[in-house]
Amino acid sequence: MAILQQILFLITLGIAGFFIRKRINQIRSTISLGKVTTLTGSNQERLKNVLLVAFGQKKMFKKFIPAFFHFFIYAGFLIINLEVLEFIIDGLAGTHRIFAPFLGGFYNVLMNLFEFLAIAVLVACVVFLFRRNILKVTRFQAVEMTRWPTLDANLILAIEIVLMVAILSMNASDQILQTRDHHYTPTGTLFFSSFLTSTLQHFNTSTLIILERFAWWFHILGILGFTIYVTYSKHLHIFLAFVNTYVAKLEPKGHINNMPVVTNEVKSMLGLIPAGAASAPAEPGRFGAKDINDLSRNNLIAAYACTECGRCTSECPANLTGKKLSPRKIMMDTRDRLEEVGNSIANGGPGLNDGKFLLGDYITKEEINACTSCNACVEACPVLINPLEIILELRRYVAMEESGTPAQWNSMFQNIETSFAPWKFSPADRFNWAKDSQ
Repeated sequence: MAILQQILFLITLGIAGFFIRKRINQIRSTISLGKVTTLTGSNQERLKNVLLVAFGQKKMFKKFIPAFFHFFIYAGFLIINLEVLEFIIDGLAGTHRIFAPFLGGFYNVLMNLFEFLAIAVLVACVVFLFRRNILKVTRFQAVEMTRWPTLDANLILAIEIVLMVAILSMNASDQILQTRDHHYTPTGTLFFSSFLTSTLQHFNTSTLIILERFAWWFHILGILGFTIYVTYSKHLHIFLAFVNTYVAKLEPKGHINNMPVVTNEVKSMLGLIPAGAASAPAEPGRFGAKDINDLSRNNLIAAYACTECGRCTSECPANLTGKKLSPRKIMMDTRDRLEEVGNSIANGGPGLNDGKFLLGDYITKEEINACTSCNACVEACPVLINPLEIILELRRYVAMEESGTPAQWNSMFQNIETSFAPWKFSPADRFNWAKDSQ
């Protein structure tokens, strides 16, 4: 029986590994469609962001109640999955609770900690389901939260609940079997699962063995299935949030990236580039961004790392005044376009040459023109995503490639070019307003 379990487990692990690897390669190749950018600043500062923001959940606690419950889910995901290591070793070696004899009494402490976190995760998931579906928190009801994003969030929460129940059921039946069959390794009393033992006590030994094995297999299959599913879900942020916080901009939030080609051209005209220095390329390529391949790889990583929490949109002044702009939708649309192109390439399709573009087919000019560039969305994001960078690149394309900006903007651009201010008056008269106040 143990050999059969080992064979089945090895096959299961191999199948899951195949699909996970295939999906990771697809995501990597899709992100590689973006432009390569050079990271600036120190690695120490970037690692600090990873530790404080991604690992430490620092920015989550600006909203304490959801952050409190999210912390339990997050901690449970990290710590309970240490038990999965034992599951994998037991599955491959045909053993049962292989760490128990080596850890002694500490094993009981660990298992009780795991069960506490399982209960905490279960409670947190119920609270989040209640907030989303009964209280209907405003930021989860926006127009971009269509059927799939809503279903995706609820599915993950429901799966988490079922997986936690499986752990507790397995431990409860295991505790009873420890008193009936010497093959079951003693773990000591497990506080939370012991509340289920009275319900299971009247089952015969054979039934309990089946229940324990079913719960064990259900949990490990659930974990493997969950891992595959996450790569197609918004919950990919579980992994990519760490990457995104590392590659995120370190400059002040008001900093806007210049276009090197334009910068070099201006410097050349002003005589600021020394003779013999490398000049800008004759063909600068596309100004701004029309599709995902015009964005940086960091922007594409951010799209995959988006948690769809809606904190950015709930802080956006344009959205709050009824405009169509939603920073969350910008990131979701970018990811949707990434997925469409990635799936097309993976299936031998046209990829980027399908006649569609991020600008126009996914994100409209009305949306990007509503942005005030205030950086409220950037400040609000718990994983350092920068929707403004994508918005600005799309606006650059409209302005510099299509000359499609609103007429009022064009007059402002002309005033800035000639008078160095949005208003049409001489720079020499700029401080005339101060004369009357003296």
